[in-house]
Amino acid sequence: MFFLKIALDTMDERVELTDPRALRAYAHPIRLALLGLLRREGPQTATQAAATIGESVASCSFHLRQLARYGLVEEVPGTRGRAKPWRATARYTSWRSDSDDPEMAAATTALERTVLDHYFRTASAWLARRAREPVAWRRAGQVSDHLVYLTADETHELSHRIAALVEEFAARSTDPVQRPEGSRPVHLIHLVVPQAESGQTAQQAAAGSSAP
Repeated sequence: MFFLKIALDTMDERVELTDPRALRAYAHPIRLALLGLLRREGPQTATQAAATIGESVASCSFHLRQLARYGLVEEVPGTRGRAKPWRATARYTSWRSDSDDPEMAAATTALERTVLDHYFRTASAWLARRAREPVAWRRAGQVSDHLVYLTADETHELSHRIAALVEEFAARSTDPVQRPEGSRPVHLIHLVVPQAESGQTAQQAAAGSSAP
């Protein structure tokens, strides 16, 4: 199961994408940015969102409607005027990464490539501004990895344990009162990448074939 998590206030806990059309629709950098913004900052009009993410109002309006089509955002009820604000419908977006259906698998891979590109841009932006950050934050920001030998079940369990640690701080996203002085948003990026089997070439691993 793959999760995108950015907490907010009065939303459902999770929306799961089970239709390959929804996965393909979500696989767009502007839509990822818009949904992340609504979860992070709360309801926004297309005009407000455009100013924040640096896109045109027309583009944001179009992409918000596409997100609404698959239940990821909705117009805030009870608002008046032409420029109605939009809100996210859930704190989390999830989808399965283990489907045997070729169409679903292809849509999942396309979405996760878009997500990885988003992660890369996020990390690159940090590196670009790091020298201007206070020394405490320069020390806090990290780029690291670990290679460990695990079974599939152990890998799954470790991911859940990491998620549980992060969840301890989730309430701060929805309740500013709980945020300590000096706190700021921190993007924790969690990737679990099983390596190729021993004796399997890189080409065979990429193609999904087994070594002879």
